[in-house]
Amino acid sequence: MDWYQNVFDLIDFRSFSNLWFWIALAVTWSTASHWVLGVPWDMAIRAQKGKNAQSIVDFEDMVRINSNRILFIAHESGLWLTGMVGFGLTVLVLLGFVYDNEFSQAVFMLSLPLTLVGLLSVRTATRIRAEGLSGPALIKRLSRHRFTIQVIGVVSLFFTAMWGMYQNMNAGVLG
Repeated sequence: MDWYQNVFDLIDFRSFSNLWFWIALAVTWSTASHWVLGVPWDMAIRAQKGKNAQSIVDFEDMVRINSNRILFIAHESGLWLTGMVGFGLTVLVLLGFVYDNEFSQAVFMLSLPLTLVGLLSVRTATRIRAEGLSGPALIKRLSRHRFTIQVIGVVSLFFTAMWGMYQNMNAGVLG
């Protein structure tokens, strides 16, 4: 085998049969459920235990900083981001499902649920600011947010796996 063949086998664009895609998918959802509103979940656990008053203050400060950052971006660039994300998702749908490009299908299967997580994060940040949450109420709100992200991730993984198996079986029949 020559060098080029090895490289192209490693970065195969048939995504659903590629191990790298599944590793990236798992890492993405693991990261999304660990970094809740940009705050590492272990900070919430330490704050929930409440053994150290500084851990609670640090947690609340991180949530306040990241919530303000998310809301600033949504307020300043929300319309442009909505348009660009909508355009990007539309391009992925057309390339993936109309023109049968498997790489675009895989990116869409990853992007759509992450878009939902982004919208959910804006909503949660808005509620945290509006309700002025702190302490146990803040931890509870972030815990619900994290659970919802995990549900979106599990549903996304299920549908991506089903679509991937369907694509792989079709590739075996057609190939």
